[in-house]
Amino acid sequence: MVASVLKGAALPLDSGLSGRKLTGRWHLARGFRTLSVTLLIALVLTFAIELVSRGSAGGALGFFLQPYQPSWATVAVFVFLFMALDAILGRAHQGLLVLAPLFMVLAFAGHQKAYYLGDPLYPTDFLYARQIVELLPLLVADRPWTAVGMAASILAAGGALFLVWRFWRRRFPRLSMRDRAIRLAIAVPALAFFASIMDYGTFSWTRDRLQIFPIMWDQKENYAHNGFTLAFAMNMPMAKVSAPAGYSPEAIAGLPKPAVAASVPADKPDIIMVMSESFWDPLRLPGTEIKPDPLVNTREVQSGHMFSPEFGGMTANVEFEALTGFSNAFLPYGSIPYQQYVRKSLPSVAGFLKSQGYDTLAIHPFEGWFWNRAPVYKAFGFDRFLSSEKLPPMPKRGRLASDKALTDEIIGRAEAEIGPFFLFAVSLQNHGPYEPNRYLSTSHTVRTIGGPWAQSSILTYAEGAADADTGLQRLIDWASNRERPTIVVFFGDHLPPLGPAYVSTGFLKKPVPDRLEPVDKMTLHRETPLVIWSNRTGTTETGTISPAFIPLEIFRTAGIEHPYYTGFLGQVHDRYPVVERNMLISTGKLDMPNWAREKWLPPVVRNYRWLQYDMMFGDKKGAASYFPETVPPKKPDGADKSKAKDPILGLDAGAQDTTVL
Repeated sequence: MVASVLKGAALPLDSGLSGRKLTGRWHLARGFRTLSVTLLIALVLTFAIELVSRGSAGGALGFFLQPYQPSWATVAVFVFLFMALDAILGRAHQGLLVLAPLFMVLAFAGHQKAYYLGDPLYPTDFLYARQIVELLPLLVADRPWTAVGMAASILAAGGALFLVWRFWRRRFPRLSMRDRAIRLAIAVPALAFFASIMDYGTFSWTRDRLQIFPIMWDQKENYAHNGFTLAFAMNMPMAKVSAPAGYSPEAIAGLPKPAVAASVPADKPDIIMVMSESFWDPLRLPGTEIKPDPLVNTREVQSGHMFSPEFGGMTANVEFEALTGFSNAFLPYGSIPYQQYVRKSLPSVAGFLKSQGYDTLAIHPFEGWFWNRAPVYKAFGFDRFLSSEKLPPMPKRGRLASDKALTDEIIGRAEAEIGPFFLFAVSLQNHGPYEPNRYLSTSHTVRTIGGPWAQSSILTYAEGAADADTGLQRLIDWASNRERPTIVVFFGDHLPPLGPAYVSTGFLKKPVPDRLEPVDKMTLHRETPLVIWSNRTGTTETGTISPAFIPLEIFRTAGIEHPYYTGFLGQVHDRYPVVERNMLISTGKLDMPNWAREKWLPPVVRNYRWLQYDMMFGDKKGAASYFPETVPPKKPDGADKSKAKDPILGLDAGAQDTTVL
């Protein structure tokens, strides 16, 4: 201390230059120490994020030790983020108190999602955060003590963060304006540069040199190679859908003209379509016996199987395919069309049938905002959507509206119809998780090699599946006694999220399957029962098909022709009845794994992709040929063309319904 004072007192005796040199060296040394500490903090945080997201210390360590891993680029990003936040907050290293909790929570959420659903965390997942909040009672019922522990941990972490924040503000002095300006001058351009190379749609020489490879076709590998932080950042622009290679208005104009025109039979059949929540055959579980058979009625009339593009969740994506005939395979990984892309009138089964004089009705015994269904159904052309807000109180079985009550509602609404109708319903009762003892009374017994917990969980699921099966039989019995031609369509949206029960019975090695497996394994892990039945012709045989081909099978059964739904989709289906983002399953032996990575695509799949992009994001050049019902009728010369109406939404042609989102 004395030496410092003496040294300071001696400065005026020396030249001013010597004083400035000493001051400059002191600032340089302090800056070096600060940078070293920031670098260390960034390194530790990056390791912690990978540790939590990967679930193993070995995986996190491998991220740093394996050659050609972009781990150090991630560390650099955090260094610059810390510098920018410190400058904004005004104290050294205070940015840690913001970034560490944020990214650790994201990493934990990503690990949980990967464990239960098989996919990493995407930025778009936050579009349906409200859905998760609404389902919390079910999650709490499934793991009550886990929920208590998590709640206590959150409160403790929040209190600790508050105390650390107060300590930080007392322990570290405020940065000078000079120091803050220097930090911002360095950090902002660097962060802007990193943001520019995160656009995976364009080539970046720097990104390539840093070994940051956007593996967008395989998101598990994307997160494994690039790490949680960079992979999450690269998925930020995933809502933006780029035009596929070769697409142009001229390319759409050059597509083969449809072989059929739109037509419906004179005796228009009524159509009831039920997507049953997590409806699947639990007898596929190895070493498991369930008595009586929970799917006894379904087996009598089963048409085939629906190959779900999802596992254990993401119902809306399956629904999107089944109602539009479009495919999620042509959209970015992790995207949710209902919440990202459906902002105006879009072709659908409901829209076409409405144009042919059908009354179109959707029913779901939950709130209308869930999965953004209310505006989406309007964009699809449904006349009405009866959600829980518009339905009478429905009796529950367990915690959710029962399938019996939904079936009563379907039959009651159908009997009130005067003309032809299309009724689409989504059930709710058998939504996961499948906590033991959900039902006070059960009518099945389960024996399984999976152990006591799996036995109880499978019993809960089997009870719900049996209730759905009974609802299907009631619909068929009711339709069998009708004079009007009636078609009943019934299918499960995806396999149930049984999690540990899959592992303990040996059905899966992990709670969720890999995205890319051999065809026989993929079909086993994705197939749900599909029923298409007519009171005139009985069961329609379908084999295993993607949900996008369900409209094709419905229309064929109904005797309906359509340029897209029977003409175009028929051509695709005859070659590839399953179109999935990782696998094309052909009618022969020409299956194509990882087809989306190939420069060459089968022409019929390429045309499918072009036409879907054209109708969803392009200029709709194919509308007149493939979706004539969506094209407003031409006005006579001299008429006010601005008053032409959209035949689906009833809006002025060219106007967008601003109430959709």
